[in-house]
Amino acid sequence: MAKFSSDKIIVIFTVISAALLQLIDTSIVNVSLTQMMGNLGATFEEIGWVITGYAVSNVIMITLSGWMSSKFGRKYYFAGSIILFTIASVLCGMSTNVWELVFFRVIQGIGGGGLLSTAQAILIETFPKEEIGLANAIYGLGVIIGPALGPTLGGYITDNMNWQWVFYINVPFGILATVLTLMYVQESRHKVEAPRMDWLALAMLIAAIGSLQIVLEKGQSEDWFEARYITILAIVAVFAGVIFVVRELRKSNPIVNLRLFNNRSFTTGTVFNFVLGFGLYGTTLVIPIFCQGLLGFTAMQTGLIMLPGSIATAIMMPVVGTLLKKKYIHPALYAGMGLILFFIFSYGMSQLNTQIGEEDFFWPLIIRGLAMGLIFIPLTTISLANLKGAEIPQGTALSNMVRQLGGSIGIAVITTYISTDTYRHYEALNSNINAIQPETLDRVKMLTGAFVSKGYDIASATKGAYGIIARNIYVQATFLTYKDLFVYLGFFFLLLIPLLIMFKEKKKKLVEHDEVMEWDVVE
Repeated sequence: MAKFSSDKIIVIFTVISAALLQLIDTSIVNVSLTQMMGNLGATFEEIGWVITGYAVSNVIMITLSGWMSSKFGRKYYFAGSIILFTIASVLCGMSTNVWELVFFRVIQGIGGGGLLSTAQAILIETFPKEEIGLANAIYGLGVIIGPALGPTLGGYITDNMNWQWVFYINVPFGILATVLTLMYVQESRHKVEAPRMDWLALAMLIAAIGSLQIVLEKGQSEDWFEARYITILAIVAVFAGVIFVVRELRKSNPIVNLRLFNNRSFTTGTVFNFVLGFGLYGTTLVIPIFCQGLLGFTAMQTGLIMLPGSIATAIMMPVVGTLLKKKYIHPALYAGMGLILFFIFSYGMSQLNTQIGEEDFFWPLIIRGLAMGLIFIPLTTISLANLKGAEIPQGTALSNMVRQLGGSIGIAVITTYISTDTYRHYEALNSNINAIQPETLDRVKMLTGAFVSKGYDIASATKGAYGIIARNIYVQATFLTYKDLFVYLGFFFLLLIPLLIMFKEKKKKLVEHDEVMEWDVVE
C-alpha cells in the first residue's frame, strides 16, 4: 500500500475538494430549476440557459486549461479558478432575474473549467510514476461520485431551503480549497513557457465547442434542425472545428496540443473516455428521470437510491489503482471486466417493472458502481502513462474535454431516443385499444362511475375516464422505452470489449523506481 505523508494527504484533499465543487455543481443545479423558474419568473426555455451557459464555458475552459497552466503557473491558475468559481457562486445566488443568473453561470463555468483537468495534472505529478493508477483512482472518485452526489444534495436543499443555497454552499469549501492550494500545492516541476496566444485559434475553439455544446444542450427541446439557429450553429461548429484543427496542427507551439493524438495509447484511451462519458452521464441522467418521472420518487429519494452505487465506486477505485501498481494484469483486462459488469447492470435494469420500489435499484446500481471503477481507472492510466512534463496538463485537458463532450452527446442521443421511442410505443399500444372492445368499455364505465360519484357530470366524467386511460398508456409506453434503452446501452458497452485489443501492440519494458513494468503498451 502507498504511504501518504501529511502534505500529500492535504494536497489530495485540496484538489479533490476543488474538483468536486465543479462536478457536483453540474448536477446539483438541475434539481432546483423548477424553484428558480417560479422565483425568477422565467420560462422553461429561459431557465434551460442556466445549464447551457455553464456547460459551454466549462468545456471551452477545460480544453484551454493546459495552456492556462503554462501561462500563469499551474498552482496560481488552479487557485485563481477556485476564487473565480467561488465569487461567481455568490453572484449566482444574488441574481434577481434569469439573465443575470445565466451570465454569472457562464463566469462560474469559466472558473470551474480550470479545476477538473488541473486537479488531475496535480495529482499525477504528486504521485511517483509507478503509482499513476492510484493517482487516477483518487481523481476518479470525484469524477464518478460528484455527478451522483449532486442530485442528493440538490434534493435536500430544494426540500429544506431555497434555491440560492445550491450556490452559497460552494463558498466555505471554495475558501478552504483556495487557502490550502496556496499553502500546500507545489508548482509543476516541468513548467514550460506558454506559447503566444493564437487569437484566431482561440476564436475558432470558442465558436466550435460553444456552438456544438449549444446544439447538444438545446437540440432536443428545439426539435433539432427544425430550428434555424440550431442548423446555423451546427454548420458553425463544423467549419470552426476544421479551421481550428488545421491551424493547430500547422503551429509549432499550439495553444492546444493536438499532436498528442499521434500517441496511439493516448488516442485509444481518449476514445474510450468519450464512451465512458456517454455511459456515465447518460445513465446518471436516465435513472433520476426514470425514478422521478415514471415512479414518482422525490429528488431526495432518487439521490439516496444513487448513493450506494457511488460508494461501490469509491471502494473499487483505490482497489483497482493499487492492483494496477502490481502490473500482474494488463489494465485493459480490468476495463473488459468493467464493460461486462455494465452490461449486467443494464440487463438488470431492463428487467424491472412499474411496481418496483427503491430497494430494487440497490444491486443493479452497485454493479454499475463497480463497473465504472473498473473502466475508468485502467483506461485513464493507459492513456496518460506515456505523457511527460508539459504534455501532462495538455493531455488531461484533452481527455477531460472529450469525456465531457461524450457526456453531452450521450445525453442528447438518449433524450432524443426517449422522445421518439416513447411515441412509437404509445402508437403501438394505443392501436390495440378502441371504444368497442368490451375490456375498454368496462374500464371506461368503471372510471366514469368513479368520477360521477365525486360530483362530476356525465360528460366531464367520461372525458376524465378517457384521460386516465391515455395517461396509463403513456406510462406503459415510457416504461417500455426505458427497458429498450437499457438493453441497447448494455449491448453497446458489450460490443466495445473487442476494441480493447487496440491497447496491445508490443512488449516494452520500462524500468521505473527499481521496478520493471511489463505491460504491453502502445506507442
